Amino acid sequence: MPIKAYYHAAIPSFLMDDPERILGLLAAEHHHSLEQQQRWAWTEQISILKNSLIHQPEGHLFLEFYIPRMGKRADALLILSNVVFIVEFKAGASEYNSSAFDQVVDYALDLKNFHEGSHKVPLVPVLVSTNASSRPTSGLVFGEDLVAHPIGTNASDLGSLLEGLPDSFPAIDLEDWMAKGYRPTPTIIEAAQVLYQTHTVADISRRDAGAKNLRETTASVSHAINSAREHRNKAICFVTGVPGSGKTLAGLNFATKRSKEHHDEHAVFLSGNGPLVTVLREALARDIARRESVPKSAAAREVRSFIQNIHHFRDEYLGNTSAPLEKVVVFDEAQRAWTRFQAASFMQRKRGQVNFDMSEPEFLISVMDRHSDWCAIVCLIGEGQEINTGEAGIHEWIAALHTRFREWEVFVSPRITEREFGSTDESAALLKSGRAHIDEHLHLAVSIRSFRAESLSNFVSQVIDADSAEARLSYDSIRDDYPIVLTRSLDAAKKWLRTRARGSERTGLVASSGALRLRPAGIHVKSAVDPANWFLNPRTDVRSSYYLEEVASEFDVQGLELDYVGVCWDGDLYHDGKMWSLQSFKGTKWQAVNDTSRRLYLKNAYRVLLTRARQGMVIFVPFGDNTDHTRPARFYDGTFEFLRECGLPALC
Repeated sequence: MPIKAYYHAAIPSFLMDDPERILGLLAAEHHHSLEQQQRWAWTEQISILKNSLIHQPEGHLFLEFYIPRMGKRADALLILSNVVFIVEFKAGASEYNSSAFDQVVDYALDLKNFHEGSHKVPLVPVLVSTNASSRPTSGLVFGEDLVAHPIGTNASDLGSLLEGLPDSFPAIDLEDWMAKGYRPTPTIIEAAQVLYQTHTVADISRRDAGAKNLRETTASVSHAINSAREHRNKAICFVTGVPGSGKTLAGLNFATKRSKEHHDEHAVFLSGNGPLVTVLREALARDIARRESVPKSAAAREVRSFIQNIHHFRDEYLGNTSAPLEKVVVFDEAQRAWTRFQAASFMQRKRGQVNFDMSEPEFLISVMDRHSDWCAIVCLIGEGQEINTGEAGIHEWIAALHTRFREWEVFVSPRITEREFGSTDESAALLKSGRAHIDEHLHLAVSIRSFRAESLSNFVSQVIDADSAEARLSYDSIRDDYPIVLTRSLDAAKKWLRTRARGSERTGLVASSGALRLRPAGIHVKSAVDPANWFLNPRTDVRSSYYLEEVASEFDVQGLELDYVGVCWDGDLYHDGKMWSLQSFKGTKWQAVNDTSRRLYLKNAYRVLLTRARQGMVIFVPFGDNTDHTRPARFYDGTFEFLRECGLPALC
């Protein structure tokens, strides 16, 4: 993706350029109604920059520099010899606001992480509060990644700041810097906001492999839906993927793409993940209300029709035989749909459906099967993501197609037979049937969640499989880009998180829902978080993840992510020196978990927790207390030592 800015020029050219002409170019690129406040701010910025750069013989200036992942623009970007300055102006401001510092630091980090030309060059975030008093500075202080601590200055002092360039860095090749690609990896919240605005993933996929994978998968799903529409038949499409590969992003992309191109299909994104639905709806509603200046309640109503809870969709068609309005439905995390036993038990207890005798997948297919002509279902299937009682995996979907819905066309990746996706004889038989369309592109194989470590899922799988030798090799391959550290101190874990995160990078503590004996350490997993507040609210809000007071469980965070995560490890999954022991705390004591399904859910809970961080994590394993029979030291010491064997360093 090329560099984008409203205006850019060599500094000598900028100094000679007429301010009114520059203002006209900025206004022409704006593509929005231009308010007087914006014109005044640009006029101030141009004047200040002309005065501040008058002694700069060379360099390049960009105005309104586009930051793709954030969907925003930095006021100015300056390349002066060997340093890149990212400058944010607050015209008329007399103070240096902390949120404004976060904003310009975010811009610098965005460049550092996602623009290839900026990976190895020094970046300096600068906040110009034009009417503020002078602030003495002790020079530029750079972090390990060459992003400097943010500098606050005013209109008159900016010039002297820009003249004090360090001489320890090599000169920047401007042409090479501008030619490098910009490949952002958004959070799912950021991606949803961009998709809802623009209906495209063009600007929000960083990795070439990940972007290619998403494009190919989108094309394959579109082909399956178009085939069903053209031939007036019914089709189901299974999209599989490794953790963090962008399945939810892909699902949102399918739904928005169909909604834009085919209004009559009424495509909808459905998820049984309550926290994910809550957070995405709230994030989109806040974003729409802010951008379009409409009441948030009105924005929320708009969003609810596009992102729905799968259980509400299901309940709407209980007890009636009407066909749904939607022709295309995308089921996120379809592997978490309920088995026949779980669905029947719930329907009888909670919905009064005494004769209900179907699995959730069978019922959902039967609802869409009511269409007299055509329809399409897209199922997003995660690897190792079943974390709750009664979650069926892919088996119940395959079983329903195998035994009842034999006329449905099936589009699927050959990976569907792999162990991670719950391979069965029926899935193997389905692949060999004439109605199965095999397409390798229906598998998302590249992790895009952690832009720093795409091999993270391999490392986590090896940890869960108790294979320390392979885990050590995997961690060695990612340790320079994706730090994972151990500690026995919760305070040390919190300190590590706070010192790693900069700008608005989000941190948070997570723990297994079964981690009931972390309570002596001050971690109360039974105290539920409000997902929308936890994931979206600012660092000044005690309910936000930033405060590191409330801990989220695997149910709260599945499908979502943070930049840096503190994983709090309890005795529900402990290493005994040879293998993992699994147990559940009941009443006043631990009980061994022997049931195969429950063992899978518990391991997957930790798999989810260990794959939530985009940039790094700290794992807190308490010491235990041999005077407390519920927290013997062996539960925790064995786990800590095993993780050290996996190559993870311990904090001092």
